[in-house]
Amino acid sequence: MDYYGPAWGFGRAFELKLMREIAAFHDAYMPGRDLTLSAIENEALLGTVTMAGEGDKAHLRWFIVSDAARGRGVGRRLMRKALTFADEEAEATECYLTTFAGLDAARALYEDAGFTLRAEAAEDQWQGGVREQMWIRPRFGAD
Repeated sequence: MDYYGPAWGFGRAFELKLMREIAAFHDAYMPGRDLTLSAIENEALLGTVTMAGEGDKAHLRWFIVSDAARGRGVGRRLMRKALTFADEEAEATECYLTTFAGLDAARALYEDAGFTLRAEAAEDQWQGGVREQMWIRPRFGAD
């Protein structure tokens, strides 16, 4: 909320949705299928990413880097580790994520990691007046 509230106007509905989804993820967490990574430096949280297994697919979730860490490669390293996990340990056939238009730095990371934009819609599950996007990346090395 430190970022999405001020930058995008996301409020209580977004925060409650996020809390419920994170709690459900941790309640059902299964090693080898699911992964949560955090980058920490001098006890400060620099960034996080989660990979949630969903059948033969992996859902990249809750990927964010703090303002203090942006431009330092933290996001790129978190993304690489999460995708390596999805490809090699979880053996997911593809990885997908949902986000919204306007997050240009994140979009560049997604494209560099092999994701392609598959859909964009006016649907706004975050209730902040944004355009929702679906990005998909096939398993590395898949035909």
